[in-house]
Amino acid sequence: MSLSSIIGIASSGVATAQTSLRTVADNISNVNTKGYVRKIVEQTSLASDGRGQGVAVDRIRQAADAYLERAAYTASGNVGEASALAQGFDQAQGLFGDPSSDTSFFNQLDSIYSGFNVASASPSSGLGRSQIVLDLRNFLSDAARINSSIRDLRSEADTRLTTNVDTINNLLKGISSLNTDIVQGNLTNGDATGSESLQREMIKKLSNYMDIKVTTRPTGEVRIIGGDSITLIGEGPAQLSSSLQPSGLSDIYVTPSGGSPILLKNHISSGEMLGLTQLRDKELPGLMNQLGEYTSHAVEELNRAHNASSSVPAPQTLAGRSTGFLDQATAFSNFSGKTTLAVLNSTTNAVVKTAVIDFTAGTISVNGAAGTAFTPATFAADLTTAMGGDAVATFSNGALSIATNTGQGLAFDDKNATPASLKAGKTFSHFFGMNDLVTSTSISTYDTGLLPTSNHGFNAGGASDVITLDLSDPTGQHLVDVTVPVPAGPLMSDLINALNTGVGAYGTFALDSNGRLNFSSTTTNLAIRSDSTQRGTGGVSMSALFGIGDVQRSLRTDQYSVRSDIVQDGKYLALAKLDLTVTAGQAALKVGNGDGAKLLANAGAATASFDKAGNISSGKYSISDYAAQFAGSLARSSAQAESARKSADAVNTAAEDRRSKAEDVNIDDELIKLTTYQQAFNASARMVKAAGELYDVLLGMVN
Repeated sequence: MSLSSIIGIASSGVATAQTSLRTVADNISNVNTKGYVRKIVEQTSLASDGRGQGVAVDRIRQAADAYLERAAYTASGNVGEASALAQGFDQAQGLFGDPSSDTSFFNQLDSIYSGFNVASASPSSGLGRSQIVLDLRNFLSDAARINSSIRDLRSEADTRLTTNVDTINNLLKGISSLNTDIVQGNLTNGDATGSESLQREMIKKLSNYMDIKVTTRPTGEVRIIGGDSITLIGEGPAQLSSSLQPSGLSDIYVTPSGGSPILLKNHISSGEMLGLTQLRDKELPGLMNQLGEYTSHAVEELNRAHNASSSVPAPQTLAGRSTGFLDQATAFSNFSGKTTLAVLNSTTNAVVKTAVIDFTAGTISVNGAAGTAFTPATFAADLTTAMGGDAVATFSNGALSIATNTGQGLAFDDKNATPASLKAGKTFSHFFGMNDLVTSTSISTYDTGLLPTSNHGFNAGGASDVITLDLSDPTGQHLVDVTVPVPAGPLMSDLINALNTGVGAYGTFALDSNGRLNFSSTTTNLAIRSDSTQRGTGGVSMSALFGIGDVQRSLRTDQYSVRSDIVQDGKYLALAKLDLTVTAGQAALKVGNGDGAKLLANAGAATASFDKAGNISSGKYSISDYAAQFAGSLARSSAQAESARKSADAVNTAAEDRRSKAEDVNIDDELIKLTTYQQAFNASARMVKAAGELYDVLLGMVN
C-alpha cells in the first residue's frame, strides 16, 4: 500500500470523525430542546479494486421512527377534531345557564306556569298579570338571544374554517419548498436535518387540521395524502380555497397540483377542519332545532289554552296569525266538527248573538236558527253575511280577522261544541290564532292540515321555482346536492312524489295526518342549500311552510313576542272561560272566573308531538318532559365532547412520549459516541502524522 493511499485513508477517517463529532455536539447542545430529533451519522466504507480506501459520511439523518410519526399525526388529528367540538359545546351549554339554578332557561317556564296557577285563584290581580307577562317576555327574549348566540357560534366556526385555509396553504407551500432543500442536501451529502426538522414541525401542525398520510422517498422528499385520497404534497403543493354558498356559509375545496377542486369535508375523517365542519353543519343546527322545537311547542300549548279562553270583557277584534295560505279555499278546508262564535255586550258580558259554524255540514246557524250554507272559498264573506252586521270577517295574506261593533266583544267556544272543530289537531280558533297569547312574524307551526289531495299552491314552471336540498351523512359529511323543481301537478301528492324522486334512496318525504311534511332517513341528514319556491304571489317558500331543514326550523325562535295589547295592559290576558250554558241575559264571562288561567297553568303538562331534533328522537312529550330531555341531551353531548377531548389529549400525549423516547437525545449515548469518535479522530490523526513522517524520511533519502 502506498503512502498516498495511507494518507488518503487516514484523512477520510479524520474528516468523518470531525463530521461525527460536530453531529454529536449538535445533539448534546439540543438535549433539552423541545421537538429536536437527534441526528445520526451513517458512514460507509470506501473501496477500489477490492481494496479499502477509507471511510466517508454517507448521510446525516434524523432518528425518526415512521410508525411513531404516523401514530403522532393520527393522534394530533383526533385532538384537533375533539377540541373543536368540545369548545363549541362548552360555549353553547353556557348560553342556557346552570340547569340547577332557578334562572336557568330550562326552568323559566315553570315560573310562568306558577304565575298562571296563582292567577287562577285571583284573576283580577293586576300585579300578578304584569309578572306573568314579564316572565313570558323574558323567556321569549332569552330563547331568541340563545338562538342568535348559537348562530354566532356557527359563523365563528365558519370563520375559523376559512381562516384555516390560509394557514394550511402556507404550511403546504413551506413543506413543498423544504422538499427541494432536503433533496439538494442529500444529493450533495450535506446535512439536511435542519430542513427536515422544520418540515416535520410543519407536518405536525398540518396533522392537527386534517388526517394525513406521509411517505418519504429515498431522496428525502415527502409526499402527503390528506384524508382518504387528496394529494396535498405531490409534484407541488395543493391549494385550498373557500366558496361562499347561498346559505351564507363556506365550502372548503382542495385543488391538488395539476388537479381539479375536491370538496374537503367529503374526504377527511379527523382534524380541526372536520370538527369545525361538524359543529357548523350538524351539531349547532341540531341544537338550534331542539331550541326551536321546545320554544314553539311551549308557545303552541300556551296559545292553545289562550284560544280556549277569553279576557273579561271580550276583545272587540280577534286578529289571527298568517297560516301561509293566501287562498281561503285552502285555509278553511279540511276542518271537521263545530265551533261557536259569540258576540257579547262589553258592559254586562251577556251574549248578544251566537253563530254555530258546522264544518262537517258546511253551515252557519245564528241564534239557533236553521243553518245557511258556506263554502271554504268564500268563508269570510259568508260569515259576515250570516252575522248580520254584528261581526265582520276579513281574510288577508293568509290571516283571518273578525271585528264587532263598539261596545261589544267576541269570543270562541270550541271545546264545548259537539264534536269540536278540528284541523291538524287544532280547534278553529287555535288554528288561525284568533286569540293567541304569543304572536309570531313567520310560520311557527308546521301542522298545515293539508292532505295528499290538497293543492300545494306553489308556482311551477319557472326557472327559479326550485328547491335545492343538501344531503349529508350522520357525521355531517356532504353526500350530494339535489335540485327539485316544483312539479306541474297541482296536488300535494305530486309535490311529495317530486321530492322523493329527487332524494332517491337517501330518504323519504311523507305527509302525516296533521299535514306535517317530514323527511325520514336512518343514514342521511337534510338541509336547505337554497329555496326560491313561492306559494302564490308573495307567499311563503316550501321550506318556510313545512319547516324543511334544521336551520329553517330554528328561525321561528327569533320571531316570537307577547301580543302587543297584552304587553300594554295585562287585562287582555284570557284568564276566564266563556260559559254559553248560562241563562239568556246573564254574564257568560265573569271577572272572577279563573278557568282559563287553570288551562294556561297546565300547559306544561300538555302532551305534544315533537319532531326529531338533534339527537332527541321524535315522539310525544309534555312540554316539561321535553325541557328535561333537552337539558339532559345538551349536558350529555357537552360531557361526551369534553371526554373525547381529554381522551384524544391523553392518546396524543402518549404518542408524543413514545416518539420522544425514540427520537430524543440520550446524553449517555451521545457521550459514548463522543468518546468513540474522538478516539477514531486521534487514531486517524496519528496515522496521518506517521505517514507524514515516513514521507519525510523518504524525501531525505532521495535528497
